[in-house]
Amino acid sequence: MADAPAFQVQSSRHFGAFLAAQRTSLAFSTYQSGKLFLVGLKATGELSIFERTFNRCMGLWSDGQTLWMSTAWQLWRCENALAPGEVDSGFDRLYVPRTGHTTGDVDVHDVAVDGNGQLVFVNTLFSCLATVSDTSSFRALWRPSFVSRLAAEDRCHLNGLALEEGRPRYVTAAAATDVADGWRERRRDGGIVIDVPSGEVVVRGLSMPHSPRVFEGRLYLLDSGTGFFGAVDLARGAFEPIAFCPGYPRGLAFVGGHAIIGLSKPRDGTFSGLALDENLKARGAEARCGLLVVDLRTGDATHWLRVEGVVEELYDVVALPGVVRPTALGFKTDEIRYTVTVEGERTIWRAGATGPAAPARR
Repeated sequence: MADAPAFQVQSSRHFGAFLAAQRTSLAFSTYQSGKLFLVGLKATGELSIFERTFNRCMGLWSDGQTLWMSTAWQLWRCENALAPGEVDSGFDRLYVPRTGHTTGDVDVHDVAVDGNGQLVFVNTLFSCLATVSDTSSFRALWRPSFVSRLAAEDRCHLNGLALEEGRPRYVTAAAATDVADGWRERRRDGGIVIDVPSGEVVVRGLSMPHSPRVFEGRLYLLDSGTGFFGAVDLARGAFEPIAFCPGYPRGLAFVGGHAIIGLSKPRDGTFSGLALDENLKARGAEARCGLLVVDLRTGDATHWLRVEGVVEELYDVVALPGVVRPTALGFKTDEIRYTVTVEGERTIWRAGATGPAAPARR
């Protein structure tokens, strides 16, 4: 068998300087290859790229200290094990999986923590918003009014969630359909945005919309099927493009007046036959995988990071505010077994180790 394509990361000249100026690191998920990537800066100013393996890693949420992540059949809460100001082997964050909730394979997409500290996630298979349960796979919180009942049928491909003032406010779906997998026939123009409190559809005519986010009082989203990042004029119920993204855009975060957008290469089937193909061709471009930084004032793409090789699709991206160089523990090596912390103490104890050791890259 031929060797798998090599993994490579390239960035624009000033991508690292942008992260340094914002004092922010990034995390992004690559569910196709099952990886969580953490992007920060080494002491030399070079990019620090760290990855861990989590099966079908998708939705992410973080405040810099806590990192939530959805995987194939579980939701994981990871906590930073380092005390404020503590650095371990050059890293100022060490995210350790602390709590896992078993949901079963309900195809969790976006995740968020509301103002009450409750985890809210998009349960795409059952077409609803849900939270974790101590006794069941999940507890349903809300579903679109056009979905007649909870059923494991992915009826509308509910995928994106935006909070406003700590409460679920907007969701995106591929189509307002109420039959099993009905959204697939409406991928090109059936996309909608729903106002959660009222249940009303506030935007129609989108193409596979993803990643709605409220930033500084304005609703932004990715019209993935066309390749455009933009804002929503709620008074007119209209999507206003800001920038074209050279790839299938999914995953959206905001840092210092800039949007950080995840890009994927098109996949046969779900991603094909959309206006994105035509828009790329009209610009003489090919789809990329990576991150794109867009200035909200001008719509210019000011920085970028490209991922080449085995990774071709991203799902989500989050900013890690106040973080310079993050790392994490996973389940593929023994480090999670032998790394022990004590609440209120600054020492990380590693069984069998004679001194601090940098986590192995896996």
